[in-house]
Amino acid sequence: MTMKSSGLILIQLFLTTLAFSQTLTQTIRGNVLDVDSRLPLIGATIYLTPGPSPQREGSGTVTDENGNFRLENVPVGRADLAISYIGYENLQVPNIVVNSGKEVVLNLLMQESAVKMAEVTVTATRNKGEALNEMAMLSARSISPEETNRYAGGFNDPSRILSNFAGITSTQDGSNDIIVRGNSPKYVQWRLEGEQITNPNHFGDQSAVGGSVSILNNNLLAASDFYTGAFTAEFGDVLSGVYDVRLRNGNNEQVECVFGFGLLGTELTMEGPLGNGGRQTVNGGRPSFLLNYRYSTAGLLSQLGLLGDFSGVLKFQDATFKLVFPTEKMGVFTLYGMGGLSSFGFEDVTPAIWVIPGDNAIEASLRNDFDKKSHLINTGLKHSINLGKKGLLNSSLTYSNERIQDDITEAGIVKIYDENNEFLRDSVISRRQQFEGDLRKPTYRMSTTYNHKFNARHKLQLGVKYTLFAFDFAQNQWPSEGSERVSLVDFDENVGTLRNFASWKWRASERFSVVAGLHNMNLLLNSKSTLEPRLALEWQAAPQSTLRLGYGKHSTMESIHHYFTKTKQPDGSYAEVNRDLGLLKADHFVLGFEQKIGKNLRAKLEAYYQRLYDLPVDNLDTSYFATVVEGLDFRYVDLVNEGKGRNYGIELTLEKFFSRNYYFMVNASLYESKYTALDGKERNTPFNGNYLVNLLGGKEFPGLGRKKNQTLGLNFKAYLAGGRKIIPLLRDAQGNLAVDPEKGQVWDYSKAFENSLEDAYQIQVSASYKWNKPRATHELFLNLDNLTNNKGRIMEFYDENEPGKVGYMTQFGFFPNLMYRVYFLRRY
Repeated sequence: MTMKSSGLILIQLFLTTLAFSQTLTQTIRGNVLDVDSRLPLIGATIYLTPGPSPQREGSGTVTDENGNFRLENVPVGRADLAISYIGYENLQVPNIVVNSGKEVVLNLLMQESAVKMAEVTVTATRNKGEALNEMAMLSARSISPEETNRYAGGFNDPSRILSNFAGITSTQDGSNDIIVRGNSPKYVQWRLEGEQITNPNHFGDQSAVGGSVSILNNNLLAASDFYTGAFTAEFGDVLSGVYDVRLRNGNNEQVECVFGFGLLGTELTMEGPLGNGGRQTVNGGRPSFLLNYRYSTAGLLSQLGLLGDFSGVLKFQDATFKLVFPTEKMGVFTLYGMGGLSSFGFEDVTPAIWVIPGDNAIEASLRNDFDKKSHLINTGLKHSINLGKKGLLNSSLTYSNERIQDDITEAGIVKIYDENNEFLRDSVISRRQQFEGDLRKPTYRMSTTYNHKFNARHKLQLGVKYTLFAFDFAQNQWPSEGSERVSLVDFDENVGTLRNFASWKWRASERFSVVAGLHNMNLLLNSKSTLEPRLALEWQAAPQSTLRLGYGKHSTMESIHHYFTKTKQPDGSYAEVNRDLGLLKADHFVLGFEQKIGKNLRAKLEAYYQRLYDLPVDNLDTSYFATVVEGLDFRYVDLVNEGKGRNYGIELTLEKFFSRNYYFMVNASLYESKYTALDGKERNTPFNGNYLVNLLGGKEFPGLGRKKNQTLGLNFKAYLAGGRKIIPLLRDAQGNLAVDPEKGQVWDYSKAFENSLEDAYQIQVSASYKWNKPRATHELFLNLDNLTNNKGRIMEFYDENEPGKVGYMTQFGFFPNLMYRVYFLRRY
C-alpha cells in the first residue's frame, strides 16, 4: 500500500466519523399558492416556530417568483412551520416529520382574508383537522399521512384508519369496509385525485362492500378528506360517506426510494424528477414521478413452496403511480393510476371464513370449495390551468375496470378416521359446480370543474361530470342436485349518468360564512333525475367557539346488477323487471358545535338526522328485504321504490392534537339506523350498532441513542361498540333449532335484524422505532391487533359439524403485524 493511498483512506475514515458526529439534517421545501386560483404567492414568509427542538427556532425564508421556498439544514425530528402573507390568513403546519432519508416537500395553500387590512397580516389560522376542501364546513375531516402511520390498527391501510373517528365503524370480521352513521358500506364513494373510482380493495364483491386488503398505501398519500354527511354540491351519486384520496407528488429534484418488508406485503417505492428535471415553472416546479409496487408476502412464500398445501392463502399484488408535468403556459398535466391482482382458494369454506351466495347452511356430507379471482385498475389524466387571475379550470378523463370471478364447487365427502377414531381427512366422492360468476365493470368518466374567485368574499364553483358504465355481468347457480342452471343475471349493457352542480361560497366576515349549491343527478338508463339543494352555515360565535348548520338532499343509483336482475314470472319465464328502478334519496340535516380549548385541544359535537326515501324494496308485502341491508350476500328480486328509512344520532369528540410528543382522542357516538320495507314493519338495519366508543392515544420518545438519532413511538386504541344486527336461525317456541336445509328453511326472516349476538370490543397496541443515518432512515413497525384475542360473535349459521349445529362468524382474532422500511436518497 502506497503512502498516497493510505492517506486517502485516513481522510475517508475521518470524513465518515465527522459525518456521524454531526447533527443529522434535512431540507424542507415546497411552494405556497392561493387556495382558489392556485397562483403562486410571491414573498410569503415561511419560518420555523418553537418546537420540541429549540435550535430550529428562528430559521426562515420567503417564497420566490414561482411561489417556491427552501429551508435547509433542518435537524431531523419534528418541525413546526408558520406561513404569513399580507392580506391572507396565517397558516400553521405543525409536527412535520423530518427524516434524514427523505426530503420534506410541501404544497401549501393559503386563504385570502375576507377583511382587508393594508400591510398587516391577518391573525386567523386554519383549524387542525379541518377539511382541505374549503366548501366543506361540517361533517368533514382532513386525514394526514402522518396520522395514518401513527394510529394503532392501521395495517398500512388508510381505510382502516377511518374507524378511529366518531360515527364510523366496520364489521370487525377482518374486512376493511366502512360503515358511516349506520349506512351500508356499499354507499361509500371512493375518489382518487378528485374523481370517483371503483372500490380500491383486493377481493371485492359486486356491491363494492367486501375487501380485506386495500390497494391504498399510506406511504403514497397526501392529506385526504373524508365526509360523513350533508355533502357540498360537488358530490353526487352518494348517500353514506366520501373518501377523497390524494396521492402526493414525487420529489422533483432528487431520486428517493423506500423498501418495505412485512407480514402482509413486500414493497418498493421510487420517486424523483423526470428527464433532466425540466425547467422551473410557476405551476409547481419540474416534472416528477412516483411509483410503488407491492406483492403479498404470504403469496410470495406460497410461490416459493414454503407454505405447503395450505388452503386460503391470500395472494395479491398491486402498483400505483403518479406523473406530474407542469408547463409554462399550458397548465399542469397529471397522469395517475393504481391497479391490482388478487386471488384465493378456500377448501371447505364456511361463513366463519367468507360469506358466499346461497343459504350458507353447512351439511356434514357436503363441502363448499370457493375460488376467487379479481383485478382492478383506476387511471386518469388530469389537467389544471389558470384562466386569468381569478379562474381555475380542472378537467379529467378517467378509466376504471374491475373484474370479479367467483367459482363455488359443492363436494360430496365422507370423513376418514384412524383406528383410534381420530379424524384424518375428508375424502371427496363427488363434485358439482354450485355457483359461477364473472363480473366485468369497465367505466369511463369525464369531468370539468371551473372555480372563479370574484374576491376574497365570493367564490363560485361550476361542474359537469359524465359517466359511462359498460358492464358485462354473468352469474349462474345450480340450486340442487340434478337441477337446471338458473341464470341470476346476464347482461352486457351501457349505462350513463350525467351530473351537474353549482356551488357558491360567501364569506360575509371572518366569523360568518355561507355555502349554497345545487346538484343535478341524471340516470340515463331510465331517465330518472333529481335536483338536490345544499346549504351550510358557519358562525364563529367567539374566538374559540364555532357553530355550524347544514342540509343536503342526496341521491344515488343502486348497484348495477339490480337493474338487470332476472326474476321468474308466473308463466315460468324470466324477465328483467327492475330497469325502471328509481334513485335512492335522502335528506341530511346536521348541527355541529366546536370548542377550542387552548392551542391543541378541541371538543366537537355533531347531531344529525337522515331521512331516507324511495328505497328499493322487495315487491312483496310480506318481505323484509331492502337494498340498504344488502351485504356480501346476493339477492335478486323484483324491486319497487317504496321503502323508507331514517338514521339519526349524536357524536362527541375530545381530541388533543399531537404536540409535546403525545396525543389522545376520545369519541363516542349514539345512533339509530332504521328502515321500513313493504311489510310495513320498521326494523333495524344490520349496521345499527346503537353506540360506538373509541379511545386512542400515543407517546413519542425522540432523541434516543448515543447520537440522539432514534425515536420510539407507542400507540394504543380501545374500541367498544354494539354488535351487528342479524337474521337468526329458525327456532321453535322453546328455542330449539328448527332448520331444514333440504326444504330451504334456514333463516327466521320474521325476526330480521331485531338483535345482535354480542357487543364488540378490541384493544390494539402498536410500536414504531426509527433511527436516522446519513442519507437513510430505518423504521420498524409492530402492530398487535385485538391484543386480548376477543372473538365476539358477529353472526350465526347452520353447521352440522358444530356443537348444537350452530356455527359463528366472529371478530378477527389476535394478529401481529411486523413491518420494516428503509428510506434512502441520492442527489439528482
